[in-house]
Formats: sequence, structure tokens, C-alpha cells
Amino acid sequence: MSALELIGRSSSHFTRVARIFAHELGVAHTFRPVLDLTSSDRAVYADNPALKVPVLVDEHGSLFGTENICRALVRRSGAGSRVVMRGDVQDREIVNAEELTLHVMTAEVTLIMAKWAGDERLAPPKVARSIENSLDYLDAHIESLQVALPAERTLSFVEVALFCVVRHLPFREVMSVASWSRLAAFCDRFGERAAAKTTEYRFDTA
Repeated sequence: MSALELIGRSSSHFTRVARIFAHELGVAHTFRPVLDLTSSDRAVYADNPALKVPVLVDEHGSLFGTENICRALVRRSGAGSRVVMRGDVQDREIVNAEELTLHVMTAEVTLIMAKWAGDERLAPPKVARSIENSLDYLDAHIESLQVALPAERTLSFVEVALFCVVRHLPFREVMSVASWSRLAAFCDRFGERAAAKTTEYRFDTA
């Protein structure tokens, strides 16, 4: 197996999903942080024309996007029968949770970018409300989601992504998640995994 390099940010929820997958699946890799997200140099992002992270670099070149990276890691690990990726199971409970979790992840970026630009008015109030509504739904359905997922799984994309974004919202001071107690309990349990502890959020400085 060729050496892999994962390019991303320790403060990024999309990057953390990929890093947790790599650690959980035992796929050896090195992590290279992007220190300056204002850079418009494609080389900084392993030639990703969208100037985004994460990116996985292997013997075939660069692979863009969290889901693509996670699928590649699953293939390399040979553990596909124990991993549930988005779209693998068509149960309505699961697909709705997948959709809403990814919505929260992308909507949060909108709020962060508006704050970064120094004008939070750039993000319509509907964005924050949509996050809150989605978390309401996910909090109410977290137990039934876990029941609907295959019992023999060792990992699922939706659970990893949900853990990452719920922990990311207070880390980036976007909003408190204290009122969603079921999600908090889920995150506490998931956070005991070695992969979660290894990838705790921080701002890269070197």
C-alpha cells in the first residue's frame, strides 16, 4: 500500500470526518495542514481547483472531497462490509439524517464565512434557523437512526459526520448545542473513540 497524504485543517469538520475514517480503518497516512485558507495558490490544496480541503493524495494523484476520500479509504482498508456510507441503506430514517447532517455542515460554513468577512448580514437569518431546525430533527431521531443502521457496522458516514458537526458548532462559536441533549449524549459516547480523541479540533499553527 502506497503512502497517503491527507491535506486539510485540524479545525475543519469536513477534514475531521476523513481523518476519523482513516484512523478507524487503520489506513496509514500523513496529515499536512493548510495553514492559510486565504491562499489562492492551487498547490496549497494539492491542486484542487476549488481551493478547498480535504484532499487525499495517493499514487493516482489528488482526490477531492470528504465523501470521495472516505470511500477510497474504505476500499483500501478492505472493511467495506462493516462500513455504511451515504446512500448504502435506503431506510428513510437514515437518508433523512444523512441529508440534514450534510446540510448543517455546509450551512455552518456559510455562517463562518460571513463572520470571517466581518459582516454577518451576508448570511440570511434563514441559514441559522435551518441549522436549528435540522438539529431539532436530528436530536429527536438520533436513537431511531442508530436502530435503523445495520447492527453489524463498525462505522457509518452519518454518525461520524454528525459527531463532527455537533462538536464543531461550539468550537467555532457559531452556536451552543447544549439544548440538544440527545445529540450531546451521542457525541459523548462517540467521543470516547480513539479516533475522535486523536482528531480533536484545534487551529493549526505549524
